[in-house]
Amino acid sequence: MTEHEHVRVAVIGSGFGGLGAAVRLRREGVTDFVVLERAGSVGGTWRDNSYPGCACDVPSHLYSFSFAPNPDWPRTFSGQEHIRAYLEHVTDVFGLRPHLRFDSEVKLMTWDGENLRWEIETSSGTLTADIVVSATGPLSDPKVPDVPGIETFPGKVFHSARWDHDYDLRGKRVAMVGTGASAIQIVPAVQPEVERLTVFQRTPPWVMPRVDRAISGAERRLHRLLPLTAQARRGLLWGIRELQVQAFTKRPNELGLVERLAKRNMTRVIKDPELRAKLTPTYRIGCKRILLSSTYYPALAQPNVDVVASGLSEIRGSTLVAADGTETEADAIVFGTGFHVTDMPIAERVVGADGRTLAEAWSTGMKSLRGATAAGFPNWMTVIGPNTGLGNSSMILMIESQLNYLADYVRQLDVVGGRAALDARPGAVEAWNTRVQERMKRTVWNTGGCTSWYLDANGVNTTVWPGTTTEFRGATRRVDLAEYDLLRPPAPDTAPGHRADGGRKKKLEAGA
Repeated sequence: MTEHEHVRVAVIGSGFGGLGAAVRLRREGVTDFVVLERAGSVGGTWRDNSYPGCACDVPSHLYSFSFAPNPDWPRTFSGQEHIRAYLEHVTDVFGLRPHLRFDSEVKLMTWDGENLRWEIETSSGTLTADIVVSATGPLSDPKVPDVPGIETFPGKVFHSARWDHDYDLRGKRVAMVGTGASAIQIVPAVQPEVERLTVFQRTPPWVMPRVDRAISGAERRLHRLLPLTAQARRGLLWGIRELQVQAFTKRPNELGLVERLAKRNMTRVIKDPELRAKLTPTYRIGCKRILLSSTYYPALAQPNVDVVASGLSEIRGSTLVAADGTETEADAIVFGTGFHVTDMPIAERVVGADGRTLAEAWSTGMKSLRGATAAGFPNWMTVIGPNTGLGNSSMILMIESQLNYLADYVRQLDVVGGRAALDARPGAVEAWNTRVQERMKRTVWNTGGCTSWYLDANGVNTTVWPGTTTEFRGATRRVDLAEYDLLRPPAPDTAPGHRADGGRKKKLEAGA
């Protein structure tokens, strides 16, 4: 990267969102862009999460780009290594490598209102860009609780997303802190190897069987020879999930049948009534993400596994103390405690038109226009932004919808011509979020009686989309210029740095 490089678009991150944005930009004829990646390879969360048993809980044919189908998925639910290989394949097929800048962690992004561009400082140099697409993803920065006494622990400590493959767990006493989507994959993977496994569970998850199997060679050949068969398979998987959305968003009581099935699944495996009581949730299924596993409950039933139905509250040397007073000796601690989702660290590194960071602008809760743009941050767009998450389907569907929005955003800037920027109007952002939060009121995520990572520190659901993927695709198909202010460079007689609004604002009307 040269010291004063300028590009039209800078994409931050090379996971599904970043690579998808890069592909879409090329398809729109935009080749003057870079993809800034803090690590040394592509993959995002599927590069960082390499823990034992890591796999996707969305079917393979739905968890892939529609424009890059993969007829050779080996299993119905693919493992981490297969998804990462797929992203490497997408990178090569679409010619993205010349655009990649590895080991280039973004340290600071500052809006230059005089020149209408972003100044970007990275660990490998500086550059400027007309547009920034932030695709860092909500599952990229691990959250590790500040447990009193952790500095006194003499053993090994790491987060599931930063797995230490050089540390051998065989024969060790291991504490698994957390029972989320990562933990229920790690537990059955390491249970046969460790001497003792203690699972610290604050809240039990709802778990349904994962009906996983190898995809036969015949099926793969069929998908290669007749691509329409793979499209039909994907369409069926998508359609089933679209039909399920109503129960999550409008009629949570209909999920009672699913709860009974989940309890039956547990009862079939967990025979000990005391353990079964620990593992039975008291909230409505779907309030937290429904987890899929056919091996988690069998692993918990093994004689070398203990479930502590309480969170980890203190560490005294090698002794781990739960909130209920239970004490456990351990040689290693694995934190499966999630990520900074509603307080993404990247927000502290984005400085907008008024000198505030995005974190400051979002101090009372994340808000964006159509999950993409934020008021006061011109020509800045996020992929997988506020209220774009899903509780039951593939995030790739949402990403592709946001890529449609990105493509039209670039087109609209071409239409207005000259040096220009679009800044989301505060009123438009507020109106969009008011509608989203109004719809959120009756969803299972708000009424199900749980506390989940979907909610921010104020108890507001700023994470999940309260509708179907079809609705979101319609809402992001086009950029509505009436929702934006058009910024032009300051007039020649305007002193540099005098304006705080990032340039002259012009109200966008039809034909402007």
